[in-house]
Amino acid sequence: MVRHTGRHFLQIPGPTNVPDRVLRAIDQPTIDHRGPEFAELAKRVIAGLKRVFGTKGGVAIFPASGTGAWEAALVNTLSPGDTVLAFETGHFATLWRALGLRLGLDIEFVPGDWRHGVPPGELERRLAADASHRIKAVMAVHNETSTGVASRIAELRSAIDRARHPALFLVDTISSLASLDYRHDEWGVDVAVGGSQKGLMLPPGLSFNAVSAKALAANKAAKLPRAYWEWQPMLAAADTGYFPFTPATNLLFGLDAAIAMLEEEGLDNVFARHERLAEATRRAVKGWDLEILCLDPAEYSSALTAVLVPAGHDADAVRKAALERFDLSLGTGLGKVAGKVFRIGHLGWFNELMLMGTLAGVEMALALAGVPHRKGGVAAAMDYLSGNRR
Repeated sequence: MVRHTGRHFLQIPGPTNVPDRVLRAIDQPTIDHRGPEFAELAKRVIAGLKRVFGTKGGVAIFPASGTGAWEAALVNTLSPGDTVLAFETGHFATLWRALGLRLGLDIEFVPGDWRHGVPPGELERRLAADASHRIKAVMAVHNETSTGVASRIAELRSAIDRARHPALFLVDTISSLASLDYRHDEWGVDVAVGGSQKGLMLPPGLSFNAVSAKALAANKAAKLPRAYWEWQPMLAAADTGYFPFTPATNLLFGLDAAIAMLEEEGLDNVFARHERLAEATRRAVKGWDLEILCLDPAEYSSALTAVLVPAGHDADAVRKAALERFDLSLGTGLGKVAGKVFRIGHLGWFNELMLMGTLAGVEMALALAGVPHRKGGVAAAMDYLSGNRR
C-alpha cells in the first residue's frame, strides 16, 4: 500500500472538505440536549438555516443523510397512490423516484438523457394537460450530483404557474444548498431537501426540509405512514429549542460554525466563488480537449463538473491513477455514466490554490491512464483565475 504524505485531496462532490473551524466546533464536550444551552444553539441554527434556504417558513432538522429528508418530504405531504411528476435528470433523480415507488406513490417519470436538466416547457405541457389535477406534486433535483447539471428552479416555478396547476413543488437541494443560488420563498418551492455534507461543509449526518405554508396544509391531509419523519414535532424546535428525540448535538455545533462562516463571507460571495472555480474547471476541461457531460451552458453546475472520457477509455482508470499516485479522490461515474465520466467537485471549503492542485493532479492522471488529451488545461484555468481576482 502506498503511504502518502501531506494532506489528502478530497475532490469528490460530497462529502466535502470540512474546515478546521467546523472540526474544532464539533470537537467539544457534548451538552445536555434538554438544557438551556442546547435550546439556544438549536434556535440559532434553525434561524441560520432559514437564511441559507431563503425562507421565513419552517425548517426541520433530522439526524439522517439526504435520503431521509427525501422520504420526509414525501410522507409528510402525500397519500398512497398519489401521482407525482418527476424527471430523469440523473442518478439521484432516479433514486428519489425509486424511493417514492417503494412508498406506494405513482411516479410519472419523464425519460431524460442525463445531460440536461428538467425542461420547463415539458413540465408546463404535462401540467396544462392535467385538467383533473391528478398530479399532486412535482419532484425536481436542483443540482444533479451525478451529472453536474443544474435545473433552472425559478423557470420551473414559472412553468407551474403558467399551467395554473396546484401541484406541490418538491426540490432536492442536497448539493446546491450554500453552493448555488437558491431562493426557497422567492421561487415558490413547497419542500426543499438538504444535507449537511456538501455546501454546508459538515460531515454527513444531518438532513433538512424547508417547508412552505402550502406544504404544511398538505401535511394535515397526507395519509402516508410516518413516525420518525413527522414534521410537526421537529418544526416546533424552532420555538422551543428542543427536539422530540436525541439530536446530533455535536454536528449542530459544527452547523452553527458553518453558518457563521457562510455569512461572514456573504452568501452572494459564496455563490460567486463557486461559479468562478467552476468556470476555471470548465476551461481546464476544454483545454484538455475533453467533453463536459452537461450540454447546456445555462445548466452548468457551480458545484461540480462531470468530465466525459473518449470512447474506449475508462474514467475509473483516471480516478485510480489520481488516487494511487497523487492521493487525489475524484468522483466516480454513477448509473448510466459509470466508467464514462469522472467528477471534479469544486464546492464547499475550497479556493483557487486547492483547485489548481486538483486540476494538476487530473492532468497528470489523464496522462498516466493513457486518455487522449491536450496538455494545457491547468494553464487555461490559471489564466482565467489570475485575470478574475475578487
